[in-house]
Amino acid sequence: MASVWLFPDLRIVIRGGGDLASGIAFRLYRAGLPLLMMERSSPLFVRRMVSFGNAIFEETMTVEDITSVYAPDLKTADAILSAGKIPVLIDADASYVPQLTPDVVIDARMQKDKLDTSIHDAPLVIGLGPGYTAGIDCHAVIETNRGHRLGRVIWEGSAESDTGTPGTVSGYSAERVLRAPVGGCVKPAPGVEIGMKLSQGDLI
Repeated sequence: MASVWLFPDLRIVIRGGGDLASGIAFRLYRAGLPLLMMERSSPLFVRRMVSFGNAIFEETMTVEDITSVYAPDLKTADAILSAGKIPVLIDADASYVPQLTPDVVIDARMQKDKLDTSIHDAPLVIGLGPGYTAGIDCHAVIETNRGHRLGRVIWEGSAESDTGTPGTVSGYSAERVLRAPVGGCVKPAPGVEIGMKLSQGDLI
């Protein structure tokens, strides 16, 4: 395995490939811990330009100097790990977990409700945000609500409940989130790309 991994015998699985999951992956990578990320075939994350899961759309995704690569199977994932990169598998149901026998499973999907991750999935199971109870569904829960407790590790109990309101940034909360009035496919306006800075009234 590539020298980037200081602990090559460990195996960490992160469920989810969005911005929070990618922040975790970034720190673990920097610590030399090999990891795999698992996403659904049609990811729900919004901040694609800082999400390793974007490799599902783009084949590869680089955040700062760390690169993730889409892996169609476990054999390819192992090759990607050996190359010192982060493999991203499509595995919404975590069907690969029993084969991988990971040391750590981190559920970073941020669905804000209890999903299918179990405390029995690995020796250490961590859940992000509301929906999980430490000691029952996982070993530890990470607080994700903005405020004084953000990032706190909870060994007993749950994270704060979902407020249903986007966090305030520069004085704006719900106003900074666009919600589709109907279902369908969204196509960007000419000259508009993900990651561009736009002003109020611009055609998106």
